[in-house]
Amino acid sequence: MVENSGGAIAAAVARGFGVELDVQLSRDGEAMVFHDHVLDRLTAAQGPVAARTAAELQAIRLTIGGEAMPRLAEALDLIGGRTPLLVELKSPGRQVGRLCAAVAGALQAYSGPAGVMSFNPEVGGWFARHAPHLLRGLVVTENGKRGMRGRIERPFSLWRARADFLAYDIRDLPSSFAEAGRRRGLPVYTWTVRGEADRDRARAFADQIIFEAPPQ
Repeated sequence: MVENSGGAIAAAVARGFGVELDVQLSRDGEAMVFHDHVLDRLTAAQGPVAARTAAELQAIRLTIGGEAMPRLAEALDLIGGRTPLLVELKSPGRQVGRLCAAVAGALQAYSGPAGVMSFNPEVGGWFARHAPHLLRGLVVTENGKRGMRGRIERPFSLWRARADFLAYDIRDLPSSFAEAGRRRGLPVYTWTVRGEADRDRARAFADQIIFEAPPQ
């Protein structure tokens, strides 16, 4: 979804597309729908998202469209269970509990098909322990991790995440790790699919695509 804005979410739902949201924690523990860890690229403000309260963040307008940053609960109300939803949790450190709990709390009353995913395997592990009914995914890129480090890290992360699916960087496909996952029954989604060449690659090596803007 483009910038995870309310307008973009509503447009995707109206066209029948699934929705992928990026979520991170405000200073006061709210799950906020926003892609970057800092405000600089997508708003006129600066600094980390985590340094501001939810109310402060919602007073800032997105550069594109002039909308407020949605709370996850507001985005869930917009989607209303009408289309499949993936929530990507942005949490780079090992302390993932507050964000995971905020997302789990928001999803508790949500009636539509939903799953969670993250680059951080601790997120999947948290949901496996505390909300095992939710589908869990491990987001993977091999960028900068093509040597021995990556060959060790990827299987360990998959084990830690207890993932039900992989969300793989399209630039890394075909991948022996992704293909091994598919042979074990793990669906492979791929991101970010932007053109026909990416779609051809996804058709050959993945089970579903994640894209920023739908074809016109």
